[in-house]
Formats: sequence, structure tokens, C-alpha cells
Amino acid sequence: MNPLAARSPVVPKKRGRYATLRRLALAGAFLLLLVNPLLNYHWGITFIQGWYQSLGIGELRLVSPLEGLESLLIARQVYVPTLIAMAIPLLVALLLGRVFCSWICPISFLAEMVEGIRRRIAGKTVLRDRLILTRRLLWLALIGELLLSLILGAPLFVFLSPPGLVGRELMMAIYFQRLAWEGVLVLAVLALELVTRRIYCRSFCPLGGLLALVGLSRRLVVDHQVNRCTGCGRCDRACPLGLKVSLGESRSAYCWNCGACIDHCDHGSLRFVWRGGRDR
Repeated sequence: MNPLAARSPVVPKKRGRYATLRRLALAGAFLLLLVNPLLNYHWGITFIQGWYQSLGIGELRLVSPLEGLESLLIARQVYVPTLIAMAIPLLVALLLGRVFCSWICPISFLAEMVEGIRRRIAGKTVLRDRLILTRRLLWLALIGELLLSLILGAPLFVFLSPPGLVGRELMMAIYFQRLAWEGVLVLAVLALELVTRRIYCRSFCPLGGLLALVGLSRRLVVDHQVNRCTGCGRCDRACPLGLKVSLGESRSAYCWNCGACIDHCDHGSLRFVWRGGRDR
């Protein structure tokens, strides 16, 4: 234990502040995927079209960076509209890191629900991860996915992206009253949650790998103030990605800025900060 931290008072704060905000954001993002096909199909309101792989809001077009990169590599030519559509998601990742993964992704929303059910059944605040895999698999997943797409000449993640499949399955259900077989991948990812929290997000999601790479030098990070830390380890146990926050891993590429570690720190040793700027 840090001897300086022994004198650090418990800092009063709202418990679960970021958890509440994140769940509201995830629920809102999922609701958009659910409501948008209804608006398009039943009421002809088309101001918002598509889902998070390729989303149109009026004249604004947004494309997932990985799907856009796949298309450019396979076409072997620069397509300016695709680059423009990728610009906003890439800028967000440059500033905030993998916040799409923790605050918007429908897989994270469903995984939070699975985790909540497991916690209620187990009667525990934090669940133990039963299978720990190296996080370096994330880079192998990204490289392997891009190479395989080039070899096959087809954008694999466009068709088999679990986050994209959630939106596609909802659209299929509303438009055609049936589901596609690819949706089994979503069930498989959620089944892995019974073993380890966010194991797909930790080690297997190529989109998460690309966003982590882009956000390596992100502006918003979780700062660890060692002089306030008591070494209780609550932040490490709370991290859904299994990061050792107490050892400074919240500044690594893998952190997705969910704020769970901050919520579980009673001594004010963790906080969001802008690199070269003021605290949040």
C-alpha cells in the first residue's frame, strides 16, 4: 500500500455516475437501431437510414472505419466519399479512443444486459473472469481480418460484423419478418459473456482493434493519481476489459474510456483528463 495514500480521505461522489450515463447512451443507440427501420418502413420517414456500419443522417454519411478501409483496400483505389464518411468516426477515435465500443456499440448494450442478469443471479457486484486471453489477439484479429478480406476479395467484416449484424437482424425482422443465419454470430458472442466479460471486445473484435490503434494517442484518458491510491484493487476488478488500472493501463491503447474504474474508486485517485488540458 502506498504510505501516502493511507492518509487520503474517502472522496464523496455519486456512485455509478459513468455507468448510468453509459447505459443511457447504449440504450439510446440501441433504440435508434430498433426505431429507425420502423420509421423507414411503416411511416416513410427516411431522414435517418442504415445502421452503424453505414449511417445516413440527412445529407451526412458516416461509415465505420474498418468497413470503409476494407472497401478501399479491396477496390484498390481511393474513393473520396468513403474517406469523408470515415472522417468523423476517426476524429472521435483520435480524441476519445474506443468510445464507440463502450458507449454506442449494440454488442456492448446486449453484453451489459447479460452481465446484469449474471450479477443478479450470482448476487455479486463484480463478476470473476474465468478465461484470460492475451489482449494482443486484438491486433492479430485486425491484421488477419484485413488480410483474409484481401485474399478473398470480399469485405468480410461488412457481412459478418457482430455489431453490424445486430442492426441487420433488426431490419430483417421488421422488413421481412424473419432473421438471417448470420445472427448466430451475435448469440455466440453473447454466450462468451458467460465465461469472461467482453472477451470478444478484449481479444477478437477487429473494429475494436482499429479504433484502439487510432486512439493510441487519444486526448481523453483515465489518469491515475498514485499519491491518492490505497491499492485496494477495486478499479482493476471493475474494468470490463480486465485492465490493471492501478498499474497505469488505463492510458494504454486497450482502454475504451467507459469510466467503470472511476465509478469504483472511493479515494479520487482516478479521473478523466485531457492530455495537456484540464480535468473532467
